[in-house]
Amino acid sequence: MTASQFPAKVKIVDVSPRDGLQNEKQLVSVADKVALIHQLAQAGVPNIEAVSFVSPKWVPQMADGLAVMQAISRTPGVVYSALTPNMKGYASARQAAMDEVVIFGAASEAFSQKNINCSISESLERFREVAQSAAQDGIRLRGSISCCLGCPYEGDVAPAKVLEVVDRMSDLGCIEIDIADTIGVGTADQVKKVFDVLLRRYPASRFSGHFHDTYGQAIANIVAALESGIAIFHGSVAGLGGCPYARGASGNVATEDIVYLMHRMGIETGIDLTRLATAGAEISRVLGRPSQSKAGTAWLGKHAAAQ
Repeated sequence: MTASQFPAKVKIVDVSPRDGLQNEKQLVSVADKVALIHQLAQAGVPNIEAVSFVSPKWVPQMADGLAVMQAISRTPGVVYSALTPNMKGYASARQAAMDEVVIFGAASEAFSQKNINCSISESLERFREVAQSAAQDGIRLRGSISCCLGCPYEGDVAPAKVLEVVDRMSDLGCIEIDIADTIGVGTADQVKKVFDVLLRRYPASRFSGHFHDTYGQAIANIVAALESGIAIFHGSVAGLGGCPYARGASGNVATEDIVYLMHRMGIETGIDLTRLATAGAEISRVLGRPSQSKAGTAWLGKHAAAQ
């Protein structure tokens, strides 16, 4: 594929306020979460996965989702998303006036059982009422599929299994579906194989790439997805995140690294890299550790040296 065949513009979804912070053991304050969301919006991020309305018993870090959404100043044009596992979560999402709700499943039966204690089929059936309510209320519905490139319990996952879950989520009304390498084991050839199967049935515009960087393959996987025509990618500033059900799984690919890649390739994102890297550095300071974004760290270092 030549450069001219890559998408001219991509949409970046930053998931750091939700997926990035949810596994942090130290509780992050509402004020710090609000500050992060504001900084992402000010940097030009068009879609922010801001909160999760799940049981505080299982994810205590996300217990303050409603307070966070009530405290933010919304930037016009930015889509604010929430993970909503059931109707109780959906009711909170509606109260918070979310622009988008996200339902989730897995391409691996073993992961589904370990993660949410039910089969893939049962998990998706649980979301039917959420999906119907979102449609009635005019709220955008996105689906996210875990373990599309590998599972900590089953190993490699066949593309046909991913397609089965895509079909189910499409039937529920998901207009965008995340193809996620939750534990970061995938490689570029696997990415191509999965999208080759999916794109025989659906347009590329229906899918996003959500890659973790456990084995340092996320950027290569993003390029492979670009070559398949995918133009939506998820990142987490400073490389925040991980997976509680996959030992050793590190964070999401850093949003700064994605944006640097796109800009160097001449692909538009609408995001200010300096402001984005500053957001990553600031939340890393709050957490008391260095940013894991190579591009963000280098970019800020370069600009500091130039001043």
